[in-house]
Amino acid sequence: MHLSSLHKMKAFKEKYLNDLIGKEIKVLDLGSQDVNGSYKPIFDIPGWQYIGVDASPGKNVDVILTSPYHWSQFARSSIDVIISGQAFEHIDFFWLTALEMRRVLKDDGICCIIAPSSGPEHRYPVDCWRFYPDGLKALANFAGLNPLEVYTQWDDVEDYTDGSNAWHDSVLIAKKSQLSFRRELKLHLTSLLFNR
Repeated sequence: MHLSSLHKMKAFKEKYLNDLIGKEIKVLDLGSQDVNGSYKPIFDIPGWQYIGVDASPGKNVDVILTSPYHWSQFARSSIDVIISGQAFEHIDFFWLTALEMRRVLKDDGICCIIAPSSGPEHRYPVDCWRFYPDGLKALANFAGLNPLEVYTQWDDVEDYTDGSNAWHDSVLIAKKSQLSFRRELKLHLTSLLFNR
């Protein structure tokens, strides 16, 4: 976990979640395995239940997913906040994962995805993608999420001496909002089609 990613996730929490301090919420961290750091301390707030989720067992993993595209361990509309950093570039079909995020988010639930726009190949176990703001907006639109903020750290930051600048992270912050019955049905059928 590089420093710039930790800073971006902390900024997300402070801007979008501080109003939820004192309330009971569930925060799901997709790709939570602690390889060299974790977001968990950022969300260590009384009343907040942090759930670390990953494809394989390891440190900071509470739930092991059998598939990144169908999270059978989580009910529809059961999670308040989904965070994910440095995971989407490792997911073959990340757009299906975004559909699953929408499924488990509560109405008006919020998500924050941090993914690199550049940087060297780093396979865990694969490294498939890099993301720009337009791509993240397209992902949100595909999954029926309302983008609140989308940006990329294009410039190097002098304070990052840990190699963070190699990644030029892109960030998507989006909210689950109500869709028409027809659109909900289309998203559901799309997910079913690819998960069977």
